[in-house]
Amino acid sequence: MTTDNSHTGGSARAADSATSNGAAVDNARRPAKAAWHYTPSLPITPSPYFRWPVAPVALLRWLFKGWFPVSERLIILLFAIASATVFFPSGADTSQLSAGWILAVLLRNMALMLIVAGGLHLYFYVFRCQGDHKRYDARPLATGNRTFTFGAQVKDNMFWTLVSGVPVWTAYEVLMLWALANGYAPALSMPGDWMWLVVLIVLLPVWETTHFFLIHRIIHKAPFYKRIHALHHRNTNVGPWSGLSMHPIEHLVYLSTVLIHFVVPSNPLLIMFHLQYFALSAATTHTGYQGILWGERLILPLGTFHHQLHHRYFSCNYGGLEVPWDQWTGSFHDGTDESHRQFLKNRRRAT
Repeated sequence: MTTDNSHTGGSARAADSATSNGAAVDNARRPAKAAWHYTPSLPITPSPYFRWPVAPVALLRWLFKGWFPVSERLIILLFAIASATVFFPSGADTSQLSAGWILAVLLRNMALMLIVAGGLHLYFYVFRCQGDHKRYDARPLATGNRTFTFGAQVKDNMFWTLVSGVPVWTAYEVLMLWALANGYAPALSMPGDWMWLVVLIVLLPVWETTHFFLIHRIIHKAPFYKRIHALHHRNTNVGPWSGLSMHPIEHLVYLSTVLIHFVVPSNPLLIMFHLQYFALSAATTHTGYQGILWGERLILPLGTFHHQLHHRYFSCNYGGLEVPWDQWTGSFHDGTDESHRQFLKNRRRAT
């Protein structure tokens, strides 16, 4: 069950109007829920994986709901399967770095990003299929703002995503496929290791949360934030193209997640899924909406309020919910007024 606070939209827009440098005006003194157009059920809770005593039913329910009956993870896995079996150059010799198959991979990844980020942008922001229903922040995406490349948020986000993000994603994919083919990275033996492939796919969100938290905390520190991560944080209110809108150095760091397969065995399908999961879920989790509805029913959860809080308040929720790193390190904001008051106390102590 969710709580719809759409009546707060007007005051939220007034309180959070952008300043000349693109950062949102700090409305932190207001109750947490009053600052938003819509909030989901609160408090936000991390996964039960590390809960003690162990709650097996809750653990299995979390795991199942993360994938079924339909989820961004399942859709991206299907994209990866199609990429490995259909949309990959037939007979390509990945042990050799040749322009033909590398260009094909680049064009496929470009198409995937246009389909996912572009499709979600059309659905939510151009055709306005849901209006502002279940939208966290009802302010329009920025235009006429010199903070953004080309003076507009969507153009800025598309530029950095397509000109830097997709090429870096492709470069990592090419590197790992080449390393696998030449024996520089350990490979799963298929079909014998199919169970290990399933386990690694299921565990990927756990690694995603850990890797993202670690690199995210680092790039929030000066001077990395000012010179690198500030480009992503131009987006105090987010849309699908915001997710992979980053400085090229941040793309290199963010997508370096796949380098773990120089230690953890993999195969081409797992490499493609790993990178597609990091790249495409950046778009899905930054939609600014709770998800896609069928009537009043949420049929595809997407944008995470947990990360929306990070874009608004900057110094909280650096990781994800699969592993409670923010809870363990004192930077967790669960969206409630009580949590918000604690967040303000922590921020005052840090200044």
